Amino acid sequence: MDVRLLEATDDPERVICTAARSDYSSGFVGEQSFAETMSTVDGETIEEKKRTLVGRLLDHGHFGPFEHPQATFGVKGISRSCMAQLTRHRHVSFDVQSMRYVSFDEVDPADVREGAMIVTPPSATDPDWVGRNQSGGAVDDEVVEKRERIFRESVTESVESYQELLDTGMPPEDARFVLPIGTEVNMVLSMNVRMLMHVADMRAAADSQWEIRHLTESILDHAAEWCPLTFAHYDEQMKGRKNRLAP
Repeated sequence: MDVRLLEATDDPERVICTAARSDYSSGFVGEQSFAETMSTVDGETIEEKKRTLVGRLLDHGHFGPFEHPQATFGVKGISRSCMAQLTRHRHVSFDVQSMRYVSFDEVDPADVREGAMIVTPPSATDPDWVGRNQSGGAVDDEVVEKRERIFRESVTESVESYQELLDTGMPPEDARFVLPIGTEVNMVLSMNVRMLMHVADMRAAADSQWEIRHLTESILDHAAEWCPLTFAHYDEQMKGRKNRLAP
């Protein structure tokens, strides 16, 4: 999986602070400097004042101002299984690579057997992997070799059947029904800062499935650079809890 930040609001914490101070300012924030807007906030510098206000807002559950900055991410190689989980978040916007208009007729099934096109779950190759809903614990090498063989054979046969159906003239939108739920697709998603923290609460948790947890942690890495004060506070004070962030 490859996650990239495509576009994002410039200086998101300035936007957050401006929106928050507008709630309590007698003047109009559109007619004054940012320094004037932040004049009553504790701190020697603008950066200190931003850190103070961002922390105060998060600590007091004043999450509305965090809905203004937005980021757009590109994700390459997410399974349709993971996509189904992610798209349950109704306040995130999505565009997903269409399997109606994009066909996989040139993919070599031999490459699929080696891991192309299909996301391979770690439990298919790692004998020590234990998933949340797994009935047993770690397994020996013989068992994991059997798992991997069955998995590889199954997904390869699915792709071969898909391509055979295309060869008969079946449209990709119908032939795709035989492809596994682990088939990779690309997507673009956009969300505001409040929603990003909410998704992190739900999907970076220890009980989340491995793929969506990896996706969320990758997004959080980008968020930490884009919106550093907010996500430093989130990481130190809020992460790992179920916060009341959902709009």
